[in-house]
Amino acid sequence: MQRYFVNKEQISEQTITLLADDAKHIQKVMRMNPGDRLICADNEGNVYLCEIQSLESDCITAVIKKQLEENAELPIHVTIVQGLPKGDKLEFIVQKGTECGARAFIPLKAERSISKWAVNKVDKKLSRLKKIAKEAAEQSHRTYIPEIGRPVSIDQLIKMSDHYHKKIVAYEETAKAGEQHALPKILNEIKANERLIAVIGPEGGFSPEEVQKLEQAGFTSCGLGNRILRTETAPLYVLSAASYHFELLKRGE
Repeated sequence: MQRYFVNKEQISEQTITLLADDAKHIQKVMRMNPGDRLICADNEGNVYLCEIQSLESDCITAVIKKQLEENAELPIHVTIVQGLPKGDKLEFIVQKGTECGARAFIPLKAERSISKWAVNKVDKKLSRLKKIAKEAAEQSHRTYIPEIGRPVSIDQLIKMSDHYHKKIVAYEETAKAGEQHALPKILNEIKANERLIAVIGPEGGFSPEEVQKLEQAGFTSCGLGNRILRTETAPLYVLSAASYHFELLKRGE
């Protein structure tokens, strides 16, 4: 069933109003009619089964039939800090990372980042990423849309990392040295509802100085398996490992 995220202001006691792009999507893409059902989520944990009551060109009214109980989120909150990659790779990371359960993404201005965001284009790029995250959250039936943070430097990242319970940095030199135990150890130690921040380098990886700064700030250097992963693959590996550990493995016990 199709899902849409709405603002709390669009929800009344009995109805939900869908506007703009959502209204267009419902009519032009999904070709829904009065009586058809859809799901609405308010990005605050509330999810509703609704039935379309009326359709106008830019406004659709749906009646709330019942509130749903769902549990589609990862048990831990994972923030992906992504070294700015080339081209549209960050869009791919946000889309697929949302599907895999990330709760937030923060672009990182690393030393070896080839991509540089012009100051006058930051808001436009963030708006695009937020749209991608919303659509991916709807497609994958998430309860929350991941947050998209503004680009930060290593020093800014360190300052904002204090409220995370566990902090890791994927470092290819650590992987080359054969380290395979840090990530499983952290996943074993972190508890449900706690916060994990995972830092991924750009195409050229991190400089030794950047990794040293992060380690001194309490980040653990991790290898991600026996292979060296592309920058757009590494965050999906971390999220998949977390999903396996907290969802598939727990259910199989």
